[in-house]
Amino acid sequence: MSGALEGIKVIDFTRRGPGPYCTMILGDLGADVIRLEEPGARPPARGRAERRAAAFDALNRNKRSVILNLKNPEGRRILHRLCEDLDVFVEGFRPGVMKRLGCDYDALRAINPRLVYCSISGYGQDGPYEKLPGHDVNYNAVAGALHVLSPEGATPMVPPNMIADLAGGGMQAVIGILGALMARERTGCGQYVDISITDGVFYLLAHLGSVHLEGGAIPKDRPRIHGRFQPSYNVYRCKDGKYISVACGDPRFWVKLCRALGCEAFIPHEMDAPRYPEILEAFGKAFLTRTRDQWCEKLGGIDPIAVSPVHSLEEAFRDPQILHRRMVQEVGELDGEPVRHVGIGPKLSETPGSVRRMGSVPGEHTDEVLHELGYASRDIVALRQEGAIE
Repeated sequence: MSGALEGIKVIDFTRRGPGPYCTMILGDLGADVIRLEEPGARPPARGRAERRAAAFDALNRNKRSVILNLKNPEGRRILHRLCEDLDVFVEGFRPGVMKRLGCDYDALRAINPRLVYCSISGYGQDGPYEKLPGHDVNYNAVAGALHVLSPEGATPMVPPNMIADLAGGGMQAVIGILGALMARERTGCGQYVDISITDGVFYLLAHLGSVHLEGGAIPKDRPRIHGRFQPSYNVYRCKDGKYISVACGDPRFWVKLCRALGCEAFIPHEMDAPRYPEILEAFGKAFLTRTRDQWCEKLGGIDPIAVSPVHSLEEAFRDPQILHRRMVQEVGELDGEPVRHVGIGPKLSETPGSVRRMGSVPGEHTDEVLHELGYASRDIVALRQEGAIE
């Protein structure tokens, strides 16, 4: 079975986090992705250690790597030839960089009006922050996510880059690109997709934003909004030092939880905020009487309630549900060593995603791609000698 995006050609001119994640998803869904590398940005390497690191790099799977010097006229000419029948161009530089390189949206649209051109940047292509540098934590901070994720009065926590870079940037870019491709089916024209990671994080806060806009602020006496303060929706330490997550806001789950913990007296008080410190203390002591897995077995047995173990990453890779859903896949082997990747999230019944190639070292497919464009071997040698490619 072919992938949903089979026949869609993509150039990935991005570097870290959101861009590679976006194009990984497009590649997983069947697109032909060419990763465009700058000369010297990542020196070509063919040693086993470099090949192994590349093979295990899920963000660069399903991609071919080409090293192209866009400061060289012949290098730009090669890019323009690639764009003649290209579907999607994704770049992740600060505003203005692509124009200086001669491959901004206007330049490439003149070659191919059907092109969907996506720019991923921290703050977007306009506005007072347009030129500011930044990273994941900055975008989470500006959008309000650090505040929302942190306990009242505590120093804001710094989360991993899953929220801003990957969800606010990479996933939003995929959504925008797929929407633009669908629109092209109707109009025949491509368009520009402007992804601000900060916009994306703020977009993820739509529900909390609605609460704020309704009342002017997130009231402190509405703990359901901040689950970390609510006994029925929290995380507890167990006897073995591991943690269990509890999501028992449903009244029937709350009753079962209180009974299982020997805390029946609290059944009428699930939404009684003044008593939360007392309830949290009692629940905390109760959970310390058994190990995490013992509690999961007891509470998730014949008549289960909404609890689950807080896994380490190592444990998550062994979880039976994760494994059943093929979220850990063997994608090939390198020198006799099996290579495993995180699997593919969207499960399509008729055009499922797939991992067709492991990550590649920089420039591994330069000659292959140029041959597909019609360049003869002697032309490729000449281009390499004059510094247009590596």
